[in-house]
Amino acid sequence: MHNEEKVLVNVTPNETRVAWVENGVLQEVWVERANKRGLVGNIYMGKVDRVLPGMQAAFVNIGLERAAFLHVSDVCHKAIGCDDEECDDIAKLLHPGQKIMVQVLKDPLGTKGARITMQVTIPSRMLVFMPVEKALGVSQKIDGSDERERLREMVKTIPEYKSSDGGVIVRTVAEGVEFHEMRADMIYLQRLWAGVQEKSRLAKKPTLIYEDLPLYLRIMRDIPLERIEKIRVDSTETLNKMKAFVDMYVMELNNRLGLYQGERPIFDLYNIEEEIQTALHKRVNLKSGGYLIIDQTEAMTTIDVNTGAFVGHKNLEETIYRTNLEAAQAIARQLRLRNLGGIIILDFIDMEDTEHQKHVLSALEKELSKDRVKTSISNISNLGLVEMTRKRTRESLERTLCEPCPVCSGRGTVKTSETVAYEIFREITRMAKSFDANQYRVIAAEDVVSRIMDEESSSVAELESFLNKSIRFQAESTYAAEQFDVVMM
Repeated sequence: MHNEEKVLVNVTPNETRVAWVENGVLQEVWVERANKRGLVGNIYMGKVDRVLPGMQAAFVNIGLERAAFLHVSDVCHKAIGCDDEECDDIAKLLHPGQKIMVQVLKDPLGTKGARITMQVTIPSRMLVFMPVEKALGVSQKIDGSDERERLREMVKTIPEYKSSDGGVIVRTVAEGVEFHEMRADMIYLQRLWAGVQEKSRLAKKPTLIYEDLPLYLRIMRDIPLERIEKIRVDSTETLNKMKAFVDMYVMELNNRLGLYQGERPIFDLYNIEEEIQTALHKRVNLKSGGYLIIDQTEAMTTIDVNTGAFVGHKNLEETIYRTNLEAAQAIARQLRLRNLGGIIILDFIDMEDTEHQKHVLSALEKELSKDRVKTSISNISNLGLVEMTRKRTRESLERTLCEPCPVCSGRGTVKTSETVAYEIFREITRMAKSFDANQYRVIAAEDVVSRIMDEESSSVAELESFLNKSIRFQAESTYAAEQFDVVMM
């Protein structure tokens, strides 16, 4: 069956969103905001703030709010003029105040600063230029050893490559290209690198010296567009910029790129807006009646599989097996859609049959093979758990679009009105021991005051008798569930 895949680009003055749709179903979504563009791929002139020999790492000021993290394995000996390639002591390689050129590997995540490397690379459509390492590599995803060898020999004959101190990696999209196309990419990259070097020479303080392409151009460079049949954009200005990029680098995409002029907003097609909203919820319903519960934390993400209303047509083991099979497919899609990364624990429903376990794991691996992001997966444990990792380079969809709840401070729950009422009683008792007041006035949320005046009225009477003070309560509609003030009168 033929897969119909397309890319939809939605542009507003402050935000660009890109959706990848396969057979009418949203597979991935990217969001980039003008004031919060991703940093991965950006190159900075930085200054070493601190060197930590115990961690074999350094913190580097690159001009951002938080210092970036540089591990010794990402230090480039050649870039700092070190001849001892075997040296792995960070204290011998770097010192505070030292100026170094670095590139962002991972965006700042939560409370962590960016992860950086000194092994700088600059990508183009067909090549990745490595200015500080003379090496030649070819993507293993290119089918056929003959084609990989052809591309390798082609690069060796490019005059600009032979005269360069740097190396290159040939990307998957280079399969089948001719010499003049490859050379044009090499010339572009060397000119770009010359500009980066000039900016680094002039930089007097930690600053950005190279910024990666905006999202709508980066997508055309990075995703496997040989699979994409249509690219539709709802902005004429952005379309013109994309056409200019296509004319220069990806001419074969010219007949697939077009302006969306429909009456409905472009993201209303294929229920993309609805899918994005659903991807922000913990619960994901399966067609069978089962469901997933997805919990994202700072340390890891857990995904729990439940049968829900699915009772099946045979025995319980068959019901569990079918639910887990469907869940495996849904999990792989949700990882891509939500851009979940790091450590991920999958809690499948326990299966007694080892063949069923193998089939579920095989189905999961098959679906994950479609993911452009690197994943690794373990076998199903005795507890029915699967441990896996997915490379994390940018914030998840939830953390891009949401912030911690101001009411619950990100816990996901709020205290009951009963709990808050008892906290108020304790606060009044605490204040009475430290200060002398004629009476107390409590200002709290409406639900809390209602609870106190009704179910807890006898507790209030006892407290007034114990303190020999009167207590008055005032409901305030603007107060959050856990918020209250005790005022001495």
